[in-house]
Amino acid sequence: MAERGYRLVSYVGAGSQPAAGVLIGEHVYAPESLLGAGKLRDSSVLGMLRQWDEVHPALDGASKSVDPAQGKPLASVKLLAPVLYPGALFCAGANYWDHLEEMAEIAKRTTGQAPNMTKGAEPWFFMKTTAGSIIGTDTPARLPSFSKQVDWEAEVGVVIGRKTRNITEERAMEAVAGFIIVNDLSARDLMKREGTPFIYDWIGQKCFEDAAPMGPWFTPAAYVDNPQDMSIKLWVNGVLKQNSSTARLVHNMAEQVAYLSRHVTLQPGDIIATGTPAGVGMPRGEFLKVGDEVKIEVGGCGTLTNRMVKD
Repeated sequence: MAERGYRLVSYVGAGSQPAAGVLIGEHVYAPESLLGAGKLRDSSVLGMLRQWDEVHPALDGASKSVDPAQGKPLASVKLLAPVLYPGALFCAGANYWDHLEEMAEIAKRTTGQAPNMTKGAEPWFFMKTTAGSIIGTDTPARLPSFSKQVDWEAEVGVVIGRKTRNITEERAMEAVAGFIIVNDLSARDLMKREGTPFIYDWIGQKCFEDAAPMGPWFTPAAYVDNPQDMSIKLWVNGVLKQNSSTARLVHNMAEQVAYLSRHVTLQPGDIIATGTPAGVGMPRGEFLKVGDEVKIEVGGCGTLTNRMVKD
Protein backbone atom coordinates (compact mmCIF):
# COMPACT_ATOMS: atom_id res chain seq x y z
CA MET A 1 0.00 0.00 0.00
CA ALA A 2 1.68 3.22 -1.17
CA GLU A 3 -1.25 5.60 -0.93
CA ARG A 4 -1.34 8.85 1.00
CA GLY A 5 -2.58 9.12 4.57
CA TYR A 6 -3.73 6.12 6.55
CA ARG A 7 -6.37 3.40 6.55
CA LEU A 8 -8.16 1.69 9.44
CA VAL A 9 -8.11 -2.09 9.80
CA SER A 10 -9.32 -4.79 12.13
CA TYR A 11 -7.15 -7.88 12.53
CA VAL A 12 -6.68 -10.98 14.68
CA GLY A 13 -4.84 -9.76 17.76
CA ALA A 14 -3.62 -11.24 21.02
CA GLY A 15 -5.60 -14.24 22.22
CA SER A 16 -7.25 -14.44 18.78
CA GLN A 17 -9.37 -11.42 19.70
CA PRO A 18 -10.16 -8.66 17.19
CA ALA A 19 -7.85 -5.66 17.38
CA ALA A 20 -7.98 -2.33 15.56
CA GLY A 21 -5.01 -0.91 13.71
CA VAL A 22 -3.94 2.11 11.72
CA LEU A 23 -2.39 1.13 8.39
CA ILE A 24 0.31 3.53 7.20
CA GLY A 25 2.36 2.36 4.26
CA GLU A 26 3.04 -1.33 4.82
CA HIS A 27 2.81 -1.29 8.62
CA VAL A 28 -0.07 -1.51 11.11
CA TYR A 29 0.13 0.63 14.26
CA ALA A 30 -1.82 0.53 17.50
CA PRO A 31 -4.21 3.52 17.55
CA GLU A 32 -3.11 4.49 21.07
CA SER A 33 0.53 4.74 19.96
CA LEU A 34 -0.46 7.48 17.49
CA LEU A 35 -3.22 9.22 19.44
CA GLY A 36 -1.85 8.94 22.96
CA ALA A 37 -3.12 6.96 25.91
CA GLY A 38 -6.61 7.71 27.15
CA LYS A 39 -7.77 9.54 24.01
CA LEU A 40 -10.08 6.74 22.83
CA ARG A 41 -13.16 5.66 24.72
CA ASP A 42 -13.22 2.52 22.55
CA SER A 43 -10.16 1.54 20.52
CA SER A 44 -12.09 -0.52 17.94
CA VAL A 45 -12.63 0.86 14.43
CA LEU A 46 -16.28 1.39 15.35
CA GLY A 47 -15.16 3.27 18.44
CA MET A 48 -12.88 5.51 16.38
CA LEU A 49 -15.74 6.28 14.01
CA ARG A 50 -17.80 7.40 17.02
CA GLN A 51 -15.08 9.99 17.71
CA TRP A 52 -14.39 10.71 14.07
CA ASP A 53 -14.15 14.50 14.26
CA GLU A 54 -11.37 14.16 16.85
CA VAL A 55 -9.69 11.00 15.61
CA HIS A 56 -9.30 11.74 11.90
CA PRO A 57 -7.30 14.99 12.14
CA ALA A 58 -5.03 13.43 14.77
CA LEU A 59 -4.35 10.29 12.71
CA ASP A 60 -3.89 12.31 9.53
CA GLY A 61 -1.18 14.32 11.25
CA ALA A 62 0.44 11.29 12.85
CA SER A 63 0.54 9.44 9.51
CA LYS A 64 3.05 11.94 8.14
CA SER A 65 5.81 10.83 10.52
CA VAL A 66 5.90 7.29 11.90
CA ASP A 67 8.59 4.83 12.90
CA PRO A 68 8.06 1.54 11.02
CA ALA A 69 9.78 -0.28 13.86
CA GLN A 70 6.77 0.55 16.05
CA GLY A 71 4.33 -1.15 13.68
CA LYS A 72 3.52 -4.67 12.57
CA PRO A 73 4.21 -5.56 8.91
CA LEU A 74 0.88 -5.72 7.09
CA ALA A 75 1.83 -9.10 5.64
CA SER A 76 2.12 -10.51 9.18
CA VAL A 77 -1.45 -9.83 10.31
CA LYS A 78 -4.70 -11.62 9.47
CA LEU A 79 -7.19 -8.96 8.44
CA LEU A 80 -10.82 -9.07 9.53
CA ALA A 81 -13.71 -6.98 8.22
CA PRO A 82 -12.80 -3.40 9.17
CA VAL A 83 -16.01 -2.43 11.02
CA LEU A 84 -17.04 -5.03 13.64
CA TYR A 85 -19.96 -4.55 13.36
CA PRO A 86 -22.06 -1.75 11.85
CA GLY A 87 -25.38 -1.10 13.56
CA ALA A 88 -27.04 -1.09 10.15
CA LEU A 89 -26.10 -2.27 6.67
CA PHE A 90 -28.32 -0.54 4.12
CA CYS A 91 -28.15 -1.73 0.50
CA ALA A 92 -29.32 0.25 -2.51
CA GLY A 93 -31.16 -1.82 -5.11
CA ALA A 94 -31.24 -1.30 -8.89
CA ASN A 95 -28.98 1.74 -8.61
CA TYR A 96 -26.70 1.57 -11.67
CA TRP A 97 -28.18 2.33 -15.07
CA ASP A 98 -26.29 -0.51 -16.79
CA HIS A 99 -27.34 -3.01 -14.10
CA LEU A 100 -30.98 -1.95 -14.51
CA GLU A 101 -30.74 -2.74 -18.22
CA GLU A 102 -29.13 -6.16 -17.79
CA MET A 103 -31.72 -7.22 -15.16
CA ALA A 104 -34.79 -5.82 -16.96
CA GLU A 105 -35.91 -9.10 -18.55
CA ILE A 106 -35.41 -11.02 -15.30
CA ALA A 107 -37.48 -8.44 -13.41
CA LYS A 108 -40.23 -8.77 -16.02
CA ARG A 109 -40.33 -12.56 -15.66
CA THR A 110 -40.41 -12.28 -11.86
CA THR A 111 -43.10 -9.60 -11.49
CA GLY A 112 -44.98 -9.88 -14.78
CA GLN A 113 -44.24 -6.23 -15.57
CA ALA A 114 -41.42 -4.46 -17.37
CA PRO A 115 -39.42 -2.31 -14.93
CA ASN A 116 -39.54 1.47 -15.12
CA MET A 117 -36.27 2.63 -16.69
CA THR A 118 -36.60 6.27 -15.64
CA LYS A 119 -35.04 7.68 -12.48
CA GLY A 120 -37.34 7.38 -9.49
CA ALA A 121 -37.95 10.24 -7.10
CA GLU A 122 -36.05 8.44 -4.32
CA PRO A 123 -33.54 5.58 -3.99
CA TRP A 124 -34.72 2.12 -2.96
CA PHE A 125 -33.14 0.04 -0.17
CA PHE A 126 -33.14 -3.32 1.56
CA MET A 127 -31.02 -4.38 4.55
CA LYS A 128 -28.59 -7.19 5.22
CA THR A 129 -27.58 -8.81 8.49
CA THR A 130 -24.27 -7.56 9.92
CA ALA A 131 -22.52 -9.83 12.45
CA GLY A 132 -24.16 -12.88 10.86
CA SER A 133 -23.00 -12.06 7.32
CA ILE A 134 -19.94 -9.78 7.32
CA ILE A 135 -16.50 -11.34 6.78
CA GLY A 136 -13.13 -9.84 5.85
CA THR A 137 -10.74 -10.20 2.95
CA ASP A 138 -9.03 -13.56 2.39
CA THR A 139 -11.65 -15.25 4.57
CA PRO A 140 -13.43 -18.17 2.87
CA ALA A 141 -17.06 -17.38 2.03
CA ARG A 142 -19.42 -20.27 2.68
CA LEU A 143 -21.93 -20.92 -0.07
CA PRO A 144 -25.34 -21.72 1.49
CA SER A 145 -26.51 -25.28 1.01
CA PHE A 146 -30.04 -24.07 0.22
CA SER A 147 -29.00 -22.13 -2.90
CA LYS A 148 -27.49 -23.19 -6.22
CA GLN A 149 -27.43 -19.69 -7.71
CA VAL A 150 -25.25 -17.44 -5.56
CA ASP A 151 -24.22 -14.33 -7.52
CA TRP A 152 -21.59 -11.64 -7.00
CA GLU A 153 -22.18 -7.89 -6.65
CA ALA A 154 -19.27 -5.47 -6.31
CA GLU A 155 -20.24 -2.30 -4.44
CA VAL A 156 -18.77 0.80 -2.86
CA GLY A 157 -19.79 1.06 0.79
CA VAL A 158 -20.28 4.49 2.32
CA VAL A 159 -19.36 4.58 6.03
CA ILE A 160 -21.13 7.13 8.23
CA GLY A 161 -18.94 9.19 10.58
CA ARG A 162 -21.39 11.18 12.72
CA LYS A 163 -24.98 11.00 13.89
CA THR A 164 -27.08 12.29 11.02
CA ARG A 165 -30.78 13.13 10.81
CA ASN A 166 -32.68 15.01 8.10
CA ILE A 167 -29.57 16.16 6.27
CA THR A 168 -29.90 17.84 2.88
CA GLU A 169 -28.38 16.39 -0.27
CA GLU A 170 -26.12 19.45 -0.47
CA ARG A 171 -24.57 18.63 2.93
CA ALA A 172 -24.97 14.85 2.93
CA MET A 173 -21.35 14.00 2.18
CA GLU A 174 -20.37 15.81 5.39
CA ALA A 175 -21.80 12.79 7.22
CA VAL A 176 -19.49 10.36 5.38
CA ALA A 177 -16.30 9.29 7.15
CA GLY A 178 -15.04 7.13 4.32
CA PHE A 179 -15.45 4.09 2.10
CA ILE A 180 -15.14 0.32 2.08
CA ILE A 181 -15.50 -2.42 -0.55
CA VAL A 182 -18.61 -4.63 -0.23
CA ASN A 183 -19.54 -7.85 -2.05
CA ASP A 184 -23.32 -8.19 -1.80
CA LEU A 185 -23.56 -11.95 -2.38
CA SER A 186 -27.07 -12.83 -3.49
CA ALA A 187 -28.97 -16.13 -3.74
CA ARG A 188 -30.83 -15.55 -7.01
CA ASP A 189 -32.89 -18.74 -6.82
CA LEU A 190 -34.49 -17.40 -3.62
CA MET A 191 -35.59 -14.05 -5.08
CA LYS A 192 -39.22 -15.08 -5.25
CA ARG A 193 -41.05 -17.33 -2.79
CA GLU A 194 -44.13 -19.07 -4.15
CA GLY A 195 -47.24 -19.53 -2.05
CA THR A 196 -46.96 -16.23 -0.16
CA PRO A 197 -48.68 -12.85 -0.66
CA PHE A 198 -45.30 -11.24 -1.37
CA ILE A 199 -43.18 -11.18 -4.53
CA TYR A 200 -39.58 -10.81 -3.37
CA ASP A 201 -37.97 -12.67 -0.47
CA TRP A 202 -35.25 -10.25 0.66
CA ILE A 203 -34.16 -12.25 3.70
CA GLY A 204 -33.91 -15.46 1.69
CA GLN A 205 -31.85 -14.02 -1.14
CA LYS A 206 -29.69 -11.53 0.78
CA CYS A 207 -29.20 -12.70 4.39
CA PHE A 208 -27.07 -15.77 5.02
CA GLU A 209 -23.71 -16.66 6.53
CA ASP A 210 -20.82 -14.81 4.82
CA ALA A 211 -23.19 -12.94 2.49
CA ALA A 212 -21.39 -9.61 2.93
CA PRO A 213 -17.61 -9.75 2.51
CA MET A 214 -16.05 -6.34 3.27
CA GLY A 215 -12.60 -4.86 3.29
CA PRO A 216 -9.75 -4.94 3.05
CA TRP A 217 -9.69 -1.72 5.09
CA PHE A 218 -11.58 1.50 5.71
CA THR A 219 -10.42 4.43 3.57
CA PRO A 220 -11.10 7.95 4.92
CA ALA A 221 -13.05 10.18 2.55
CA ALA A 222 -10.24 12.75 2.69
CA TYR A 223 -8.09 10.42 0.58
CA VAL A 224 -10.64 9.83 -2.19
CA ASP A 225 -10.37 12.59 -4.77
CA ASN A 226 -13.82 12.17 -6.33
CA PRO A 227 -16.38 9.84 -4.72
CA GLN A 228 -18.65 10.42 -7.71
CA ASP A 229 -16.16 8.71 -10.05
CA MET A 230 -14.61 5.77 -8.21
CA SER A 231 -13.60 2.86 -10.41
CA ILE A 232 -15.10 -0.50 -9.47
CA LYS A 233 -13.97 -3.84 -10.92
CA LEU A 234 -14.70 -7.48 -10.11
CA TRP A 235 -13.04 -10.67 -11.32
CA VAL A 236 -14.11 -14.29 -10.91
CA ASN A 237 -11.15 -16.69 -11.24
CA GLY A 238 -9.18 -13.94 -12.98
CA VAL A 239 -11.90 -13.15 -15.54
CA LEU A 240 -13.12 -9.54 -15.45
CA LYS A 241 -16.90 -9.49 -14.92
CA GLN A 242 -17.70 -5.98 -13.67
CA ASN A 243 -15.93 -2.81 -14.81
CA SER A 244 -17.66 0.45 -14.01
CA SER A 245 -17.60 3.64 -11.97
CA THR A 246 -19.73 5.37 -9.37
CA ALA A 247 -20.33 7.98 -12.06
CA ARG A 248 -23.01 5.59 -13.36
CA LEU A 249 -25.07 5.53 -10.17
CA VAL A 250 -28.77 6.27 -10.61
CA HIS A 251 -29.03 7.96 -7.20
CA ASN A 252 -25.65 9.29 -6.09
CA MET A 253 -24.17 8.89 -2.63
CA ALA A 254 -25.48 12.22 -1.34
CA GLU A 255 -29.03 11.35 -2.42
CA GLN A 256 -28.80 8.01 -0.64
CA VAL A 257 -27.49 9.46 2.63
CA ALA A 258 -30.10 12.23 2.62
CA TYR A 259 -32.96 9.79 1.92
CA LEU A 260 -31.99 7.38 4.70
CA SER A 261 -31.50 10.23 7.17
CA ARG A 262 -35.11 11.27 6.65
CA HIS A 263 -36.23 7.89 7.94
CA VAL A 264 -33.77 7.17 10.76
CA THR A 265 -30.85 8.76 12.55
CA LEU A 266 -27.78 7.36 10.86
CA GLN A 267 -25.13 6.30 13.37
CA PRO A 268 -21.32 6.30 13.15
CA GLY A 269 -20.24 3.04 11.58
CA ASP A 270 -23.47 2.47 9.65
CA ILE A 271 -22.67 1.32 6.12
CA ILE A 272 -24.57 2.04 2.91
CA ALA A 273 -23.77 -0.35 0.05
CA THR A 274 -24.51 1.98 -2.85
CA GLY A 275 -25.48 -0.51 -5.56
CA THR A 276 -23.79 -2.78 -8.10
CA PRO A 277 -23.06 -2.11 -11.78
CA ALA A 278 -23.58 -4.39 -14.78
CA GLY A 279 -21.71 -7.65 -15.01
CA VAL A 280 -23.42 -9.83 -12.41
CA GLY A 281 -23.81 -13.50 -13.23
CA MET A 282 -27.57 -14.00 -13.36
CA PRO A 283 -28.29 -12.53 -16.82
CA ARG A 284 -25.71 -14.95 -18.27
CA GLY A 285 -26.69 -17.90 -16.10
CA GLU A 286 -23.33 -17.84 -14.30
CA PHE A 287 -23.19 -18.50 -10.57
CA LEU A 288 -20.49 -19.08 -7.98
CA LYS A 289 -19.33 -22.56 -7.10
CA VAL A 290 -17.00 -24.06 -4.51
CA GLY A 291 -13.40 -23.07 -5.27
CA ASP A 292 -14.19 -19.86 -7.17
CA GLU A 293 -12.18 -16.79 -6.22
CA VAL A 294 -13.84 -13.37 -6.32
CA LYS A 295 -11.63 -10.28 -6.37
CA ILE A 296 -12.93 -6.70 -6.20
CA GLU A 297 -10.93 -3.50 -6.64
CA VAL A 298 -12.29 -0.01 -5.94
CA GLY A 299 -10.20 3.06 -6.70
CA GLY A 300 -8.37 4.18 -3.54
CA CYS A 301 -9.89 1.40 -1.42
CA GLY A 302 -7.67 -1.61 -2.06
CA THR A 303 -8.61 -5.15 -3.06
CA LEU A 304 -11.15 -7.50 -1.46
CA THR A 305 -10.59 -11.21 -2.18
CA ASN A 306 -12.64 -14.21 -1.08
CA ARG A 307 -12.70 -17.85 -2.16
CA MET A 308 -15.98 -19.75 -2.12
CA VAL A 309 -16.18 -22.88 0.06
CA LYS A 310 -18.86 -25.38 1.03
CA ASP A 311 -20.92 -24.51 4.10
